[in-house]
Amino acid sequence: MSRNRPVVLCFSGHDPSGGAGVQADIEAIVGHQCHAASVITALTEQDSRNVKKLIPQKPKNILSQAHTLLTDIKVSAFKIGLIGDAGVAEAIAQVLRQHPTIPVVLDPVLAAGGGTELAGQQLIDVIVEQLLPLTTLLTPNSEEARRLSGQNNLGDCGRFLQDKGAEYVLITGTHESSELVHNRLYMPDDLHETFNWERLPHSYHGSGCTLASASAALLAQGLDVFTAVSEAQEFTWQSLAAAYRPGLGQYNPDRLFWVEA
Repeated sequence: MSRNRPVVLCFSGHDPSGGAGVQADIEAIVGHQCHAASVITALTEQDSRNVKKLIPQKPKNILSQAHTLLTDIKVSAFKIGLIGDAGVAEAIAQVLRQHPTIPVVLDPVLAAGGGTELAGQQLIDVIVEQLLPLTTLLTPNSEEARRLSGQNNLGDCGRFLQDKGAEYVLITGTHESSELVHNRLYMPDDLHETFNWERLPHSYHGSGCTLASASAALLAQGLDVFTAVSEAQEFTWQSLAAAYRPGLGQYNPDRLFWVEA
């Protein structure tokens, strides 16, 4: 007997190496018994080491494809990853404003793992001014949080990003020098929680996509934000612990680690 699965609509870039972007989203979302629909925000030329070229799609096509999907399919959560262009960000904001009751998870991809810049100041400004007020959960790493906020202290970053409209902010700590990885969740009413994770040995491609997509899938299943964030971190850590290296660069999370051989 067939049954419906909650749908997560992803606004994501395409990573030809298969480690990050929309493929990572699909794997993480399927891993949570949800269905992934997608609008491709940008094509890329990249491998497991770095992004060589970014090719944003036209904003009018983003709007058209999103409208086509949302007219046909009941979407239970939005996930936003690589945007690549201020016009694309504005188009996504327009879509979100038309569907204000659907939770939004935003992973603000500002640079590739290999260091290539993927967001200029104009795009950052649109993210902060137009997308954050529409965001349920923002999931920047510590470097992205500092760039978005202009602050250095991570507590100040979290409060700034909330003041700009993000309801919850999860700042991940893999880029910090601490022995353990400290992920800091900033919540409404000035509440916050720190999650501590064993630091794993490799550099990983698509870990942020995995965390954000898993969070979106769990929100689509009806979980509250705190529980979704907690479970998504566990899923992400397990996928990183089982990671494999398909090329000469970073390791890919195994988002299907739960499938028995």
